[in-house]
This record gives sequence, structure tokens and C-alpha cells, in this order.
Amino acid sequence: MATRTTDSKHYLSGDWTIFGVADQMDLLRSSLQKLDPTKKKRIHVDCRKIEAIDMSGLQLIHVWLELVKRRGMEAQLHNLPDHMHHNFHLLRLGQCFTDSEISCYS
Repeated sequence: MATRTTDSKHYLSGDWTIFGVADQMDLLRSSLQKLDPTKKKRIHVDCRKIEAIDMSGLQLIHVWLELVKRRGMEAQLHNLPDHMHHNFHLLRLGQCFTDSEISCYS
């Protein structure tokens, strides 16, 4: 399943491990090009269909979130799978991803 983008929602899916991030990079690059800060200031990023993620995938998402911020927009991760929560805790990434970037309940 491919990562896809609508007007203000981004749906991340598939393999975000070291073996899959190369495929995800092009999709995130094209989604950045589609962002229009004059239309939307907040982006909803749905992570529900991420099948696997490791440090490589988390780093890529973190860099993408930073690039979104540089465009004057705000992105928030939603519907994080349990394995993604586990990796946040295991890798102690609380300081890399702020509470405003992560929503566990929507």
C-alpha cells in the first residue's frame, strides 16, 4: 500500500524500516511539493497503516515534519500503531517528536 496525500491529510502506510524508506522518500518529497501554506496551516498525518517502522523510518518522518514546519505549516501524527508507540519509547524519542506533533487519540 502506498503513502498518499489529499488536500490536508497525509496517509502513511507500508514499510518504514531500513528496507522500505527509500521507497517512502520519493512519496514524501512529492507530498511536500503539493503543500500549499496559503490554503492549510495544519496537516493531519494518519499513521494507522504503517506496517513496520524502525529508527530509519522515524528519522525520515522527523525530517519531513521539520520541512513542513519550514514551510510555515504544522503537522500532527495521528493513529500511531502500537509498534510505533513502542519504538518511540524504546528509542527515547520524546524530545524529537513533541506532544503537538503526536496525537494518540484521534
